Parts: sequence; C-alpha cells; structure tokens
Amino acid sequence: MHKYNILVTNDDGIESPGLLAAVEAVIDLGNVTVIAPTHQQTAAGRGLTGNQESRLTPIKYQVNGTTIKGYHCDCSPALVVKHFLRTLFKGQKADLLVSGINYGENLGVNITSSGTVGAALEGAISGIPGIAVSKQTEVESHRQYTDQDWKTSIHFLKQFAKHMLEKNLLPDVDVLKIDVPGDATTSTHWKITKLAMAPYYSKVIMNPSSLSKISEGTTTITVDKDNLDPDSDIYAFAIDRLVSVTPISVDLTSRIKLSALKDQLA
Repeated sequence: MHKYNILVTNDDGIESPGLLAAVEAVIDLGNVTVIAPTHQQTAAGRGLTGNQESRLTPIKYQVNGTTIKGYHCDCSPALVVKHFLRTLFKGQKADLLVSGINYGENLGVNITSSGTVGAALEGAISGIPGIAVSKQTEVESHRQYTDQDWKTSIHFLKQFAKHMLEKNLLPDVDVLKIDVPGDATTSTHWKITKLAMAPYYSKVIMNPSSLSKISEGTTTITVDKDNLDPDSDIYAFAIDRLVSVTPISVDLTSRIKLSALKDQLA
C-alpha cells in the first residue's frame, strides 16, 4: 500500500483532460482520490457556491487502465474540497492536494479569481499542502476542452509533488502555484517567483454602458515588461519563458509592522 494520500481536483470539471493529466502525474506517488466539480467552474475563486441539492456522486475514474476512486459534485471547486473533507474524508489525513492541470495560466493579481487556486487554498486551510498547477493555453481554451500536450506539465507537477510529499516546506508556504509556458519542455528551467502586482488578464468592452452584458467583451493579456518586477511570476513566465513557481500563503495579512499602522490610524 502507498504511503501517501493524495487528493486531485480542478476547476475545469470532472471530464477535463487536464484533470486526467494531473492524476497521471501523481498516481505512482500515493493513494489517489479524484474530487472535482461536475461542470466547468473557471473563475470561481474560493467561492462556496453551487447546487445546494447536489451530492458527491461516485464514479470509476480510469487512468491508464487503473481504476481509482472518484467523486464529482455540482458546485464550486472550493466547495467540492470542503464538502469531501467534512463527509467522506472526515477524520482522515491527506498529504497533498493537487488542483489542475488548469487550461490557462494563473498569474499576478488575477489569481484570487482562479478556481484552481481557490480549491488549493481550501485544502490548505484544513492543513493539506497544495499545488495549483496551470498550463498556458489560448484564451479560447479556458472554458472548453481542446487538445493539449500535457507531457511537460505532468513532468513538473510530478517533480514538485514528490518534493512536497517527502519534505516539509518552509512555514507560511501553504500552496505552490506552478505555471507552465506553452512552449516549455522538460528541460526548461524553473524559478521561484512572487506574485506580480499587476493584472495579467483584463476584459475590454467596446462602447461600454449600463446596457453592456457581463458576457460581452474580449479577454486580453497585458504584459508591461518595463513596469514588472523581474522576480515576479508574470516576468518569469511571459518574458523569461520559465516555469514559474510561486509560494502562496493563506495568511492575507499585510506584511507590515502592525504597531506602525495603529499609530497612523490613531
């Protein structure tokens, strides 16, 4: 029997080829269980939303001829994780939660909107170290399954999953956010990065007004090299074309001297 218990989830839905690729990356590392949204939940963030009548529906999840336990639920990625942990997994210990492999990179200040990151953070608040892994794809692939070569993303996910299972990360590192460029290979270098204090995605609406629909507009990607920190995830990913590995903490407290803020507000 394997030593580790590994949970694999995503925000693209139970039928996503990226989810299958994530399972392929870690299936030899431990006892793997799949828990995923029933449907596409891109940009769900860490919201706890969904069909309140939905339950965890068991499926036989097939991976390279092997059947493993799988469940899906018609709700957000974070709620799938939360509901599973407090029902079928209550009292048990998970050693790692993998979220992905996502269709589309998650970079900069946009990551709080990411269902991929949200699911990993939900596991982290329950004490489960997490990986949120994303592959660069065209924007049109963010809400539909397109053919992708997952080999490189599988390689890096397996590499970092092994490290996280075998070693304790530094304090305040709850999730590793990994973003793999579309042209990366297994020989591509990786870099530890910090979040860019800039958006990566934005939506442009032509002739905006009160009549503009939420669905209107074109999603664009902006990379302002001159105003980016070279140590940021966007710079490493988009400019240097490296695999970006960003440590994420569930503690969103501003890293300031609290007494200084108290003096300022007094």
